[in-house]
Amino acid sequence: MFPAVCGALTACRLVPTSSLQRDGDLQIVCEGNCSNCELSTTKAQENFPVTSVTNSSGQIQQFSPADSDGNTSVLGVTSGKQPYFTFSESSPLEAVIISTTHVTPTWKNDATASDYTHGVKSGTENGQISLSNQTSGVSTDSTPEIVSGTSGNATTKPSQTFGLRVAFVNVTQVVLTWENDNIIATYWMLLEDVGSQELVNITDLKPRCQYEVTPYFSESNETQRNALVTENGLDASNADSRSQPPRILTPQCKYPPESADQSSDPSLTQVQLLGLKSDTLYKATVYPQAEDGTEGQPQSTEFKIKSIRVFDLQVVNISATSLTLTWKISDNESSSVYSYKIQVAGRTDSFNLTVSETHAVITALSSSTLYNITVWPLLSDGSEGTPGFLQVYTHPSPVFDFRVTNVSTREVGLAWSSNDSNSFEISATRNGTGKPQVETTTNQSIVIGGLDPGTKYRFDIVPEGPNGTKGESRTVYSRTDSSAVFDIRVVSVSTTGMQLEWRNTDNASDYVYRVIIKSEHGSNWTNSSYEGITLRDLIPGTFYNITIFPVVDHVQGISSSTAQYTRPSDVFNIKISTNTTAATLRWQNSDEASSRYTYRLLINQDGNSGNTTQIVTGLGITSATVTELTPGSSYTVEIFTQVGDVTESLAPGWQSFCTDPAPVASFHCEVVPKKPTLVLKWNCPVGTNTGFKVKVSSGDWKNLTSLESCSSENSSEYRTEVTYLNFSTVYNISIFALSCNKTTLPAQNTCLTGITDPPSPDGSPNITSISHNSVKVKFSEFEASHGPIKAYALILTTGKDIWPSEDVLRYTYEDFKKGASDTYVTYLITTEEKRRSQGLSGALKYEVNVGNESTTHGYYNGKLEPLGSYRASVAGFTNITFNPHGDGLIDGAESYVSFSRYSDAVFLPQDPGVICGAVFGCIFGALVIVAVGGFIFWRKKRKDAKNNDVSFSQIK
Repeated sequence: MFPAVCGALTACRLVPTSSLQRDGDLQIVCEGNCSNCELSTTKAQENFPVTSVTNSSGQIQQFSPADSDGNTSVLGVTSGKQPYFTFSESSPLEAVIISTTHVTPTWKNDATASDYTHGVKSGTENGQISLSNQTSGVSTDSTPEIVSGTSGNATTKPSQTFGLRVAFVNVTQVVLTWENDNIIATYWMLLEDVGSQELVNITDLKPRCQYEVTPYFSESNETQRNALVTENGLDASNADSRSQPPRILTPQCKYPPESADQSSDPSLTQVQLLGLKSDTLYKATVYPQAEDGTEGQPQSTEFKIKSIRVFDLQVVNISATSLTLTWKISDNESSSVYSYKIQVAGRTDSFNLTVSETHAVITALSSSTLYNITVWPLLSDGSEGTPGFLQVYTHPSPVFDFRVTNVSTREVGLAWSSNDSNSFEISATRNGTGKPQVETTTNQSIVIGGLDPGTKYRFDIVPEGPNGTKGESRTVYSRTDSSAVFDIRVVSVSTTGMQLEWRNTDNASDYVYRVIIKSEHGSNWTNSSYEGITLRDLIPGTFYNITIFPVVDHVQGISSSTAQYTRPSDVFNIKISTNTTAATLRWQNSDEASSRYTYRLLINQDGNSGNTTQIVTGLGITSATVTELTPGSSYTVEIFTQVGDVTESLAPGWQSFCTDPAPVASFHCEVVPKKPTLVLKWNCPVGTNTGFKVKVSSGDWKNLTSLESCSSENSSEYRTEVTYLNFSTVYNISIFALSCNKTTLPAQNTCLTGITDPPSPDGSPNITSISHNSVKVKFSEFEASHGPIKAYALILTTGKDIWPSEDVLRYTYEDFKKGASDTYVTYLITTEEKRRSQGLSGALKYEVNVGNESTTHGYYNGKLEPLGSYRASVAGFTNITFNPHGDGLIDGAESYVSFSRYSDAVFLPQDPGVICGAVFGCIFGALVIVAVGGFIFWRKKRKDAKNNDVSFSQIK
């Protein structure tokens, strides 16, 4: 009995093998997608008819008798189950590789066959030979257990790649999967671009792994195939028949079978091909390989990468300035994964936009314009798919200012405006219903005739554009006239008469018109043969109601009425009183109806026609006050008499007046440095002025100056200078504003003029006492006519200059001692701390001891040099400024200062101590010389005495 196991399908066949050229050979062949068949047997008989087939549960399976070729088919085999075949006789078994899909166990019928027992892998097993779970690439060793038996080795080739399918495909990638065989070590894939015949070889694909591969096909079609390929991809010489060798790629297993990240079925091998070209046909062939390199039967599949294409591009809504586009995308996936570039090209301009949906609203278009619209699908890498394209005209803009220009009994005139249409369709519908009367014109006006009198019509106008486009409609309503009097006009009206004109809806000339005139004083009537009449002898300011009937052949038509006041009389005796911003007006009127009159006042500012004020009084009031006027401005007032708030007197009463000018509110004074001048500044008064007068006085001195006008419209500040004044003097100033020969009250202020350098004194300082290292300097006050004297600085010099300069104020005693300058400031006196000499005449006010080693501000009053020659000068200050460095020195450039001339030179005597020392030294030196000389003389004499025995008495 031979058990056989099939895979996914339902049949195994028992086939006698003729290819081995031996009697009694048998093979079990899987049909369809059968993965393997299992074989086992008991002691075989000498012939091989199948006597029974049972499944693993012992149930009998249906099988067909052997056909002419000796094939027996078993039907209804359950996938994964073992059917058992029973034969009549068997012979010793030999295992031989027949093909990649079946194993042929063969044996011979001999006398000793019944003594053999065959085993597979595990030897003898219950007296059956079992080729159990045979998979591609596995060698099965069948060994008889008896010594005389023979053994056979069966090596199966790798089975065919099966289950190859396209699991996923989109516009740039595809996922291929296939089922795995347990004895297959690796696979390799040959990927072909069918159009360009370019090849890529993807090698070393492990079973149950997941791969990501980018083949990188070239963009050209240069790679061609020159020979046909055999079924397994090799020609007779076992060489690749393609002229160009394929590019070889060896990817890494991204997710091994044991990986936790593996997302697909672990029993499948998966290859994801990336970066493929859309709308391209590819062929993939997968070859199985055993560990020894033996290849099995390949399996191929073809697939085409989806093309991204925009289609069914259409306009679903369009107007004069916008349109709405919709389209479809050829990819079956959600269209929202793409973005879309839209190019809109008009007659003179174009623009692009990008959207993420399959619809878009395009705005800011020009009406009646042809637009070329192209929509590209965009991939995530920025590449573009096949665009969709359409041409569309925008609609013309609707007409504007659609109006009825005239109406008659039979016609209605229409007019409109349009910027972009040359043809218009107008429909007239009676009472808004019924069949319309349609007219077409290229003008922007039309007269619709053939209408019924006294009927309401609806008129619709539609602009027509290129390519049959039409814009939005506009509507206006009108009613034709009845045959009646209409358009009564008051051509002219006066205080005692009026002239009327009118029209008739019927153009016939044989009408007589009856005119009825009514007022509070009574009524009367008159006839006219024309469409007009002049009424006389009326009362001023009276209301008249006038009705006109058309009459023809004593038949009275539809009347029309009008009402009109006769004009009131003019006002007189106008009187006006004013202030700066208001005017009060009074007047008179003598009409009988004046108690019902109102008065309209127009107040116009002269030279400014746009500045008009209107006031309307109450009934019978003959006075008014006008406010918010501009100060100092000229005005003209016109007073119109009104009756019925409509009719006015023919000519107004009028009069001119001027408001009072606004005074200068205040002003302030500014001094000009080192000039006897005052700068006066004030804000220009509100309103208008013709100029100013400035009165300046001090004591008995007075001056009156006239100035030009200024305007407050630009918020400007008026500025003027009053010159030729005295320094440091108080002045009383008054400013008057002028306008319309009117003078305002003055603005007053008291101002003090500025200061400048004090006048230089005529004389020079006086040195009154002398010592060997100090002097006393006396000087008089400077004249204070240029401003009060704030300080004095005493300057010493050993130089020859006659006058000091401002530069000497920065030199100190230390600078003098270092030789940096021969001139320096030795003492500084402020007038608040001045030291007046006691008992001096009025001409000498100040006395300074030079050399007393005192310090004033930054100046040191050091001792003078004996035997030195010094001269003195005094600087007087009306404004003294010190350096910002904080050293206490005077900034001469910023101070107001003048100098006296240098005094005559003074020579200091020698230091008395030096003189005494010199005298003492001389005396002492003389004594020393005498002593030395005497000693020398004494020694010599003594020596001579010894030599000559001379006594001292001889010396005497």
